[in-house]
Amino acid sequence: MSGKELFIKSVEECIENYPERFSDESLKYFEEFKQVAEEKKELFTENGKAILKYLQSVDKEMHKAKDIADAMEISSKTVSGAMRKLVTDGYVEKTGKNPVIYNITLKGKEVIFEEEN
Repeated sequence: MSGKELFIKSVEECIENYPERFSDESLKYFEEFKQVAEEKKELFTENGKAILKYLQSVDKEMHKAKDIADAMEISSKTVSGAMRKLVTDGYVEKTGKNPVIYNITLKGKEVIFEEEN
C-alpha cells in the first residue's frame, strides 16, 4: 500500500469513527482529493511498462528475472520490484520458487501501449 493510499485509508477511518469532527466543507475537499489521487495513479511504472513491452516482444513463454534483466540491461532487483505490481495487477503470473518463473498472461498480451513522441 502506497503512502497516499495509507493516508486516505487513515482519514476514512477517522471520518467513520468521528464524523462530528468533520465539516461538510472538509468532507467535500477530501472526496475531491481522493478523486484527484485516483486520476493521477498510473497503470504501470516506467519499469513495469518496459518489462511488459519486452515480454510482449519475445516468443519465449517462461522467464527468470535474471534473464529479463540481462536482456534489458537492468538489474534483477529492478525486474523483481516491477514484477510484483505486474503480478498483482494480473499482467504476469508467477510460478515456481527457486528460481521464480514469470509468464505473461493473456491480459498482459492484450495491453496496447500508445506510441511515445
